[in-house]
Amino acid sequence: MTVMVHEPLSHGDDDVVLEGFLALDTPEGFRAELIDGEIVVSPPPGSRHERNMARINRQVTLCSSTAFDFSGNMGLVLPGDGGLPSYVIPDGTFAPLDLDVYDNEDSWSEPDGIAMVVEVTSSKPGPDREAKRYGYARAEIPLYLLVDRDEKQAVLFSQPDGKDYTSIDRAPFGKGLALPEPFGFELDTSEFV
Repeated sequence: MTVMVHEPLSHGDDDVVLEGFLALDTPEGFRAELIDGEIVVSPPPGSRHERNMARINRQVTLCSSTAFDFSGNMGLVLPGDGGLPSYVIPDGTFAPLDLDVYDNEDSWSEPDGIAMVVEVTSSKPGPDREAKRYGYARAEIPLYLLVDRDEKQAVLFSQPDGKDYTSIDRAPFGKGLALPEPFGFELDTSEFV
């Protein structure tokens, strides 16, 4: 289910949309996100989606030159496109263990200290490919890893400039994708589905 706002929002409308979003009571397992003024409700991910996330998490744990905390449910507040902030729940976030960025009780956190966000595309890949990408870049999150199942490739966006990522590296499934420091290893994409 996707609810879209078709008319330009005034400042007062922003407040109504944000209040409505924060008051949503989504069914257990579903994710509600507010992405550039659009409320997006997604069903629980499928097993192949979760398999990809498990493979990434395992490789980061075993191969990285830095120890990381991982979360698959961390809500992030990102600068919005035009004022209204975006509230997103990446499929995965990695932050250096020594920063302890997951030490708060809030449902929504600032992205400070996040080293990499990960999204695995599902049936509607558009937000992962564009809106979330730009939101992560606006938040200056250093790395955004997109596992694009339709395109059968892993894409690493890096070097955010506050609007977009200025560097993009792609690897078709089956090829390695270099993750720079603080990760410092080549991601094996051969098991991605």
